[in-house]
Amino acid sequence: MSKLIIQIPCLNESATLPETLNDLPKNIPGIDIIEILVIDDGSTDNTASVAREHGVHHVIRFKRNRGLAAAFAAGLDACLKHGADFIVNTDADNQYSGADVAKLLEPLVGGHADVTIGDRNISSLKHLPIIRRILQRLGSWVVRQVSSTNVPDSTSGFRAYTREAALSMTFVSEFSYTLESIIQTGKKRLAIAHVLIDTNPKTRESRLFKSVASYVKKSAATIIRVYAMYEPLKIFTYIGIIFFGAGFAISLRFLYFYLNNAGQGHLQSLILSAVLMIVGFQVLLIGLVADVISGNRKLIEDLVYRVRKMELSLGTITDRNNTDVGSTHHESETH
Repeated sequence: MSKLIIQIPCLNESATLPETLNDLPKNIPGIDIIEILVIDDGSTDNTASVAREHGVHHVIRFKRNRGLAAAFAAGLDACLKHGADFIVNTDADNQYSGADVAKLLEPLVGGHADVTIGDRNISSLKHLPIIRRILQRLGSWVVRQVSSTNVPDSTSGFRAYTREAALSMTFVSEFSYTLESIIQTGKKRLAIAHVLIDTNPKTRESRLFKSVASYVKKSAATIIRVYAMYEPLKIFTYIGIIFFGAGFAISLRFLYFYLNNAGQGHLQSLILSAVLMIVGFQVLLIGLVADVISGNRKLIEDLVYRVRKMELSLGTITDRNNTDVGSTHHESETH
């Protein structure tokens, strides 16, 4: 019997959560059991109570706000603990149409993909300011380049995972899981698909970032950090070549003057070129060391995957902060 758990990270969503829950499907072809899991990320309202009142099967409560990425990761762990074969993540503000959950699952149930991302067709979202639409399309393009995937909407939170794909996910960002998980999926050679989805009218403003500048800054930092984790040699090679190339070009300039008996007035160029070339060479060496560390990290990731799979089989899986996510069937609190 195949089991689906739909997880919903929440932060003060008592007003919008009932509508979101009512919109979720009760039956999906190819799925025998559907359960709902709510992650209350330190809400100050009665989000958890509302979830229980509406028949949510599992509720996780954080005693303090830990961020969207932590809530998402804890949700995956809890879903795995409760025996999910497929996991769908959606937002609590009812941004995504519940009817499209079945569309997300089709590639997974059919065995064609490990992860499916819902494509909102950003250019059609007229309620978003044009600058945000442009930035999100640009950001998605950057993510496609660094992840070697073809996902058109990398910031979409409406996505589905198989059991194995969820087990292999690790997170370092505290900002958001959306960009990091797509880059990981691409670098781990998991099969990723995308499907067009519908969106509902906006119910509130985004709480993920305070301004466009903050969004760009955090997104860029996340992309660079995660890409550097998987491709450090490329990053440092590019930087090293820039420094070394600049120094080499300046040295050619000095050589030109030196061969024309005018080198005495250009000793500063020789010193600058030497410094830049040394810096470039050192950056390349750092890249080699980082590449070795990256290789070790991949081995550790594989070890963590195997340990988590063993924990899952024994029923003792813990969340990413070593807090038991399966201590109770209905509700568990984490720090």
